[in-house]
Amino acid sequence: MSRRLPVYLLIDTSGSMRGEPIESVKVGIEAMLSTLRTDPYALDTVSISIITFDREVKQVLPLTPIDQIQMPEINVPESGPTFTGAALEMLCEKVDQEVRKGTPDQKGDWMPILFLMTDGKPSDLQVYKEAIPKVKSHHFTNIVALAAGPKAKTDELLMLTDKVFQIDSMDSTAFMKFFKWVSGIIEEGGKSIGATDDVALPPPPDEINVVI
Repeated sequence: MSRRLPVYLLIDTSGSMRGEPIESVKVGIEAMLSTLRTDPYALDTVSISIITFDREVKQVLPLTPIDQIQMPEINVPESGPTFTGAALEMLCEKVDQEVRKGTPDQKGDWMPILFLMTDGKPSDLQVYKEAIPKVKSHHFTNIVALAAGPKAKTDELLMLTDKVFQIDSMDSTAFMKFFKWVSGIIEEGGKSIGATDDVALPPPPDEINVVI
């Protein structure tokens, strides 16, 4: 079994993402997959899972090698809460189930990378706060959070990671640039894994602002 680089995408699908925003995200993910499929390192190592969260949390794509991914249905309800905390809890469960741990005879998978994208803030703030130490105990190589659009709150994301970024617009150009940048992070992860536990992030494109 070859060692995989597991990448988890947590995508906010609450009601405010209906219409152009979620369509733009899907286009961005497709573009990211196309980019990664042209990279031999990524083809060899990268597996991706997608978890969506609104009032329900669903793993719409279990951890799958990039050459085998069929884009899943991603649906957005009319309205309702954003259960980001519940999404982090499911993330920890899935990582425990899907990421292979090392044994004395065999090396496990590489440490996973997490990308979380939201256009709001957690409706289940207490659950969210309680899930953060669990996520940190899973030793992700990188946790990158994107606050998308004018209503996205960054304070809660900064509790989870110091790598928080913001885009003002929710159009397909902004998301394409974000996911293209993400594919660069994943490719870098594929090449530098083993040498280091912390993959340096390439500089983000102009539309993506770093939140300090």
